[in-house]
Amino acid sequence: MKRFFSVLRPIAASCIVIAMGLSVAACGDKPATTGSAGSAGISGGGSQEMTLSPQNSKFINTDVTGLGYPRDFALTDHNGKPRTLADFKGKVVVVFFGYTQCPDVCPTTMAELSSVMKELGPLADKVQVLFVTVDPERDTQALLAQYVPAFDPRFLGLYGDLAATEKVAKEFRVFYQKVPGKTSGSYTMDHTAGSYVFDPEGHIRLFVRNGQGPDPIAHDLKMLLS
Repeated sequence: MKRFFSVLRPIAASCIVIAMGLSVAACGDKPATTGSAGSAGISGGGSQEMTLSPQNSKFINTDVTGLGYPRDFALTDHNGKPRTLADFKGKVVVVFFGYTQCPDVCPTTMAELSSVMKELGPLADKVQVLFVTVDPERDTQALLAQYVPAFDPRFLGLYGDLAATEKVAKEFRVFYQKVPGKTSGSYTMDHTAGSYVFDPEGHIRLFVRNGQGPDPIAHDLKMLLS
């Protein structure tokens, strides 16, 4: 029986892309259409979520242990330092994709993660939250340095040029798309509204739904740190 479930686990993990792909934040005035990096034929305009956790998982959030992606990233933090996942080995890493001018999902998620850090107490020093911008045209290093640490001084903002942003979005299977506004600079971004969690060894373990409150997230991070 154990061997049977060991076979099922990677199958369930590989199917999780369907669940994650359906969780999209529509931050613009118009519904999104398909066709951006990592979209996999997904339409925005709302948020739909499905949970597919492997059997016997004790996590509250979606257990994606064994998923073949995401594996790494190569971006720059808001202090100007090049970063990869290996830099944070020994810590639980939470990766959220968003942008600083997001009116709702991004600040709500960041505030939620800030509350998680408070709930973790001393364990919070073993957690690294990374905010990856999907809007590198406007989210400069200086802006990220002001925005991200405002939620918690330990949080880091990450950015790259357009090519690097597209590459990391594809690696993480993250949907993002520009939604035109009334002027060229007033656009918004539709994007995947969830976070990836890596364990201290750098292995992907969880996909965290947005808007659930800090308690379920803190519960799962404590499990990964135990």
